[in-house]
Amino acid sequence: MATTDAKSNRHRERKTPKRPQSALAEHWTTVDGLDVFYRESPNPPAGAPVVMHVHGFGLSGHYLLPTAELLADDFHTLVPDLPGFGRSARRSRADLDLRALADAAARFLDDRGIEKVSLVGNSMGCPVICEFGHHYADRLERAILVSPAGGLHNQPLVRAMAQLAKDGGREPKRMVTVAAPDYLKFGVASTVKMFGALTRYPTLERLLSLQVPILAVIGDRDPLMPSPERVHEVVAHVDTDVSVVVIEGAAHAINFSHPDELAHIIRQFMADVPITDDPDAPGETKVIEIHRGLRRDRGEAGEGA
Repeated sequence: MATTDAKSNRHRERKTPKRPQSALAEHWTTVDGLDVFYRESPNPPAGAPVVMHVHGFGLSGHYLLPTAELLADDFHTLVPDLPGFGRSARRSRADLDLRALADAAARFLDDRGIEKVSLVGNSMGCPVICEFGHHYADRLERAILVSPAGGLHNQPLVRAMAQLAKDGGREPKRMVTVAAPDYLKFGVASTVKMFGALTRYPTLERLLSLQVPILAVIGDRDPLMPSPERVHEVVAHVDTDVSVVVIEGAAHAINFSHPDELAHIIRQFMADVPITDDPDAPGETKVIEIHRGLRRDRGEAGEGA
């Protein structure tokens, strides 16, 4: 009976929608005996850096696609649903912690034959990246942390829940149709366990201990983040190689709401050039860059046009 149930579950999880969610190629693989769904550049540029996008709490990689698609021709782009999330197979709730997710990300890369990677995370994806960098330091080339969640600003849990509810009213309305199916599948019990682990995670301490170039991107309307001024105060007193970019008008899900601006910033960061505003991006978003760290020219610090 258990074998039949497992086969039935696998068939259900691997059922492919009639319409692909993305212009990226959609694939399945198996990691630790679990079916894992992922998207990938259809034609990765030869010799291009590998960039993997890591989704946030309770979600899948679906909402990361607006940004990932814009970068698919620049980098070897991967967007997995981590085990237990989205279309990938569920795992034991005992394994729903940040270390286990970082380990799963490493084993997914092993499965793809990828040794080194730059990681782009949003929300919970940022602590996953910090854990990955802590335990697999030799495999992480760059860390791009978009709206990094976790730590004192999101404690206690009730405060974090209120912040999340407030953010919902600041995101594009179409985000609901993308996020709702993922949250419903993730379930209430998993939500409580994972969200509690996230709010207790020492995101800032782990972030500042990373030994790679770091880009942190935050929105000035994000209720889950400290104010840009507070972030600036913290970063100003460290020598970690970190650049902080503030996107005015953005809330928490920047990868979904401001893909043109974010993709432009990521390209500049990956190319080691000064980060400036994108003149072709729509809207009134302005980008401000703060350079810190021993490996970067502090003279580049300034405000985008």
